[in-house]
Amino acid sequence: MYAIVECGGRQYRAEEGHIFSVEKLALEVGDQIELDNVLLLADGDNVKVGTPVVDGAKVKATVVDQYKGKKIFVWKYKPKKRYRRRKGHRQLYTRLRIDEIVQG
Repeated sequence: MYAIVECGGRQYRAEEGHIFSVEKLALEVGDQIELDNVLLLADGDNVKVGTPVVDGAKVKATVVDQYKGKKIFVWKYKPKKRYRRRKGHRQLYTRLRIDEIVQG
């Protein structure tokens, strides 16, 4: 069984025991969260597609980790003008472990 959930404007495939990273959520490590925006629910050949969400379906998850992603650099450059700028950015992420998928 798996579900497609929306979190932070992005869609993720969630299976029980599966671990994935989403953009930072304001939660502590060990906290429980319910993801209500379930777009699709599949159990073998039985597939429920929401319009836009599946009624009553929830995905329960636990926060495993809060971490920073890899550093990326953004460059601005204009030739022949001595204009060069470098800026770095590290995105904050929350790692979730799926505990249970509840059907509606």
